Amino acid sequence: MGYVGKLKLRLKVREFRKKGFSIKEIQKRLGVSKSSVSLWVRDIKLTKKQLEKLYLNKRTGALKGSVIAAMNKVKKREELTQRILKEGMKEVGKLSKRDKFVIGIAMYFAEGDKTDKHVGFSNSDPQSVKFMMDWLREFCKVPEVKFRGSLYLHDNLDEKKAKRFWSKLTKIPLSQFTRTYIVKNNPHRLRKTKHPSGVFRIRVSDVNLHRKIMGWISGIFRN
Repeated sequence: MGYVGKLKLRLKVREFRKKGFSIKEIQKRLGVSKSSVSLWVRDIKLTKKQLEKLYLNKRTGALKGSVIAAMNKVKKREELTQRILKEGMKEVGKLSKRDKFVIGIAMYFAEGDKTDKHVGFSNSDPQSVKFMMDWLREFCKVPEVKFRGSLYLHDNLDEKKAKRFWSKLTKIPLSQFTRTYIVKNNPHRLRKTKHPSGVFRIRVSDVNLHRKIMGWISGIFRN
């Protein structure tokens, strides 16, 4: 089977899954291996009605035993995950001002611009972007008028919506956003959009501030 034929088959498999067909039913109807069907539809979430139709015992009207066991296993895993997360948060405790200062330096070292021109930080994670905006305001004393924001966005996403999202999060006015870098989306990639609001870039045109941050980074490594 050629590439185009395989792509059409994958789309057909996904179409059946969205209609609520089981993996076994799709396998029989289209003659595709179970492993391929599972792989191609793993990101598709079925509605509650569709799940009930698939997993209710037609004779008794109750959930199948194997499904109940799987649900209990998932519940236990979720409870364990939440417990570990809470333990981790407790171990970190309350951050001091110096803790935040050092964390910001480390984050800039990981994701910030290193060239001797301007301060820049890019990320798709809202928490990371919010932290760095607060850090630049508190520790770098950046005036609000000097902040610039820009997006790296696929062309199948809503640019205006993404801009509003980042503007609200960072408190950078839309008037201080520069041109969005639009990337052509690959329609043959069937996975879910990884960054629904794109990658956001904070930029501050200040050579001396950039040099100071580089000095902070050097200071950490020297210690």
